[in-house]
Amino acid sequence: MYQPIPFPYSTGFRICAGCNYEIGHGRFLSCMGAVWHPECFRCHACNQPIADYEFSMSGNYPYHKTCYKEHYHPKCDVCQHFIPTNAAGLIEYRAHPFWAQKYCPFHEHDGTPRCCSCERMEPRETSYAALNDGRKLCLECLDSSIMDTSECQPLYRDIQAFYESINMKVEQIIPLLLVERQALNEAMDGERNGHYHMPETRGLCLSEEQTISTVLRRPKMGMGSRVPDMRTEPYKLTRRCEVTAILILYGLPRLLTGSILAHEMMHAWLRLQGYRTLSQDVEEGICQVLAHMWLRTQIGLISGKKTASSSSATSSRQEKRSPFDKKLAEFFKHQIESDMSPVYGNGFRAGNQAVLKYGLPSTLEHIRLTGSFPF
Repeated sequence: MYQPIPFPYSTGFRICAGCNYEIGHGRFLSCMGAVWHPECFRCHACNQPIADYEFSMSGNYPYHKTCYKEHYHPKCDVCQHFIPTNAAGLIEYRAHPFWAQKYCPFHEHDGTPRCCSCERMEPRETSYAALNDGRKLCLECLDSSIMDTSECQPLYRDIQAFYESINMKVEQIIPLLLVERQALNEAMDGERNGHYHMPETRGLCLSEEQTISTVLRRPKMGMGSRVPDMRTEPYKLTRRCEVTAILILYGLPRLLTGSILAHEMMHAWLRLQGYRTLSQDVEEGICQVLAHMWLRTQIGLISGKKTASSSSATSSRQEKRSPFDKKLAEFFKHQIESDMSPVYGNGFRAGNQAVLKYGLPSTLEHIRLTGSFPF
């Protein structure tokens, strides 16, 4: 709020609320229930004297009007302008629940790019990568993105080692293919018993015979941040068991690709182990628990700490780790924990609670016998 500074100045003997010295016969200000030397009445933000006729207050501290606006009126992280007030005079903005990114509400509809991986909006004049299917990647997520099937195989071996380290080795060799969005959607249409995470499916465990178009060669960055020169080839899937392939959407960072792969590997493990047809919340919930477990091991490895499951599952190659990687892993972990969908969110929380209370082997045995989580 704004309060007028009495003007002209009064005179008299007073104790300054700023320096605690006697004011004497000099000029002084009377405001905020106290008296001050003019040079002692200072802005809480810039520490410069306030000589204006009006000032702002917050928490019993005075501010220059301009400093108050800079300090308490947030700037948009996208356009760098002060976020405008609404018709009621209130500051209205949008904020990402994890990244604490603040932005003007209209940026949700003005074409501002949002990263399909970390979900952050890109500040103006910031470069990003536009994938062939319309998805956009910020440059930090692009730095560790996996763009083709062959590039994903070392990560696949890491996930296999992770499963083996928790005594859940997948004996069957299952093809892993990185695919475009259109190929993944077509595979979903041909899969009669699949469980899909809307609004966009990023992974799929197939049990039907199909021909899939897989990304064979990593695309290169081109003009206008496009990624041209992608090469695909058809891949015939033949059903020799209950699982024919695992499909993952191409172009996602290693940590997100790995968590999706850990989830889909659990679908494969359940089918190969002969588990009954489970309800969606139970099957997707326990698959999310495994994705969550893998992300925890990655956070431990990035932090230089070994976890029970990571100590015996060594990486097949040394990945370049940026300071952003740990934050990104924590974000994907947070996404699983905060998912509000009845199937994936509630299913994960029920499954995770059971695993924390009874352990993973006992939880899986209970699922085998009853088709539900133990409580």
